[in-house]
Amino acid sequence: MNQQEIVLVLFQVIVLVLAFSVHESAHAYVAMRLGDPTAYMLGRVTLNPMKHIDPLGSVVLPLLALVYHWPLLGWAKPCPVTPRNFRHPRRDDILVSLAGPASNLAMATLALILLVVFKHVGGFPAIVAAMAMADHVPGVDASSLRLFPAAMLLYYGVAINLLLFVFNLIPIPPLDGSHVLRQFLPYNVEQIYNRIGGIGLLLIFFFGGSLIFGTFYYPLLGVFDRMLVAL
Repeated sequence: MNQQEIVLVLFQVIVLVLAFSVHESAHAYVAMRLGDPTAYMLGRVTLNPMKHIDPLGSVVLPLLALVYHWPLLGWAKPCPVTPRNFRHPRRDDILVSLAGPASNLAMATLALILLVVFKHVGGFPAIVAAMAMADHVPGVDASSLRLFPAAMLLYYGVAINLLLFVFNLIPIPPLDGSHVLRQFLPYNVEQIYNRIGGIGLLLIFFFGGSLIFGTFYYPLLGVFDRMLVAL
């Protein structure tokens, strides 16, 4: 791994850790506002990554993904929620569940806006190089582009947050999408559904990943790319 690849890996790790922290903080903050102080009392309404990092999901899996060029996925320590504290348990649990993916979509949108501003102050060549490098296009030389590091960091902010947005909406336990779906399942079906857990994630990762990402993630990233070029 050369120096450039090490820097790119570092950039991705920085963006991923920040994305995890914002995601879990959003869950905790919305839960607090809706009447459940559990996560707040445990110090989870914070951007301090040490409060959110899960050794397997936040460290081991992302490192494996970077080494083997898998999609940069993972998870943080689940945000504790006590639904009985909610004023409207079913509705509020859904809102808390959706707060995490919504925060990732908001971060991707913010990164896109900053890239558009960056583009109009002379950063377009650096942005083009960043997009090509993120897409693993060979032969990209950004050594002469002084604005490239900022463009690369922001573009990873778009790509990684969109990936986490799509990934977390998959309705497989323990992902956020499953917390929404389970609200509409009969009790007996919900108990069976909750047992899918890690097995379901492994099946998605190894057998359904290309279908899910090809159907949802890459088209969504394409929309953001086209907006970046057009605006």
